[in-house]
Amino acid sequence: MARIRKPAEGVWNIVRFNWQFYALAAGALCLLLVAASLYLGVRAYVFALAMLLSMPVVISLLVSYYVYDYSGLYSFDWLTIEQPATPATIVNIHAGFDETSHLLREKFPLANLRVFDFYDPALHTELSIRRARVACAPFPGTESVQPHALPLTRASADWVFVLLSAHEIRQPVQRVAFLKELRRVLQPQGKLIVVEHLRDPANFMAYTIGFLHFYSRTTWLNAFQQARFQLLQEKKITPFVSAFTLQADGTAA
Repeated sequence: MARIRKPAEGVWNIVRFNWQFYALAAGALCLLLVAASLYLGVRAYVFALAMLLSMPVVISLLVSYYVYDYSGLYSFDWLTIEQPATPATIVNIHAGFDETSHLLREKFPLANLRVFDFYDPALHTELSIRRARVACAPFPGTESVQPHALPLTRASADWVFVLLSAHEIRQPVQRVAFLKELRRVLQPQGKLIVVEHLRDPANFMAYTIGFLHFYSRTTWLNAFQQARFQLLQEKKITPFVSAFTLQADGTAA
């Protein structure tokens, strides 16, 4: 039976996996409102401060709802390149929280789907990921991997998806090594699809300093070039999320 995403599931996951941040913001807002009711002479200033506190939180949640619940991100309608011949081998790689493997299974029911998780508790220490892993069961057959050493033979995959997770490899050298490993396992005409938020003005407006967790378009293009991929297509799924479709550049590995 196909799994259907619930209304507002994406933004709800953000809130419940990061509840301490929203509890702190709500507590601070309540204190400011109490102060406004007690000290009438500074009420205008307190209300202004409350607005400054609440607006970034509200905006980030609205943008997150738009990206993860309203847009076509999880429909994969933006994937306009020619599909591989069936039966194909499709690989989905994530960093501890998997919202897409069941959707790929539904979209490509005849494919051989391999799901890899490169979560490392020593490196990925965010409480949100730990909570997500406890709350959400992994996709059946998910394999724990090292990003630089995937359990696949050379040129064995038709498509590889890395959706909103490649930025979790924080060291540039390791990130390029990961991309080179993806190049190794892809067939010569195979496609790599990388979807990421970017460190750009749109994501700064949405997430303020949180946008520093992402990387710039230039950083990604340089990494792709170092791993000897050519960019076939770059598409904005939303103003906040970019999809890069890549293929090996044809040079010897």
